Amino acid sequence: MNEIRIQTIVTGPLQERCYLIGREGRDDCAVIDPGADAPRIAARVGERRIAAILLTHCHFDHIGAAAALRGEGTEIVIHRLDAAGLTDPAINASLGMMGRPMTAPRATRLVEDGDMLDIAGVRFQVLHTPGHTAGGVCYLCEEAGVIFTGDTVLCGTCGRTDLPTGSEAQMEASLDRLEPLLRKYRYYGGH
Repeated sequence: MNEIRIQTIVTGPLQERCYLIGREGRDDCAVIDPGADAPRIAARVGERRIAAILLTHCHFDHIGAAAALRGEGTEIVIHRLDAAGLTDPAINASLGMMGRPMTAPRATRLVEDGDMLDIAGVRFQVLHTPGHTAGGVCYLCEEAGVIFTGDTVLCGTCGRTDLPTGSEAQMEASLDRLEPLLRKYRYYGGH
């Protein structure tokens, strides 16, 4: 079986981390959290087709390039509790933090905790990890030994809880849930 390959692209003024994941030799891939800099992301995607854009949450710095990268048949995947934030600048924090509205295409697939996704030959398990947002998720790829944590877990810290739909109590519960997984899997954070 072809090896899973992960590429990191740091985008935008908040230095958000976007990830490309796919199998060697395939003509498709998944993009996780394309926050900005769509031309740079597209250049790294190359000739591959983007099968899906997986969003860990709805904040503007994680969704900003989704519209430009979406091709025919590209799924837009997000937890149902964050779906409204794709089209509502008040929820996705773009008005409050950037002073201008930013939106993304509506979701084509809403996920829940425990859902299994097969995208571009890679299998992901959805883990609902609210706190940074109500619908924050992590994507666990057991075969590759990695977990994409978005802004639930960052380098040495966790995401803030003072933005729309954030909750400190939910963040604490999510971190407790993730603790054993973070010891077992390599994590890829949102910043």
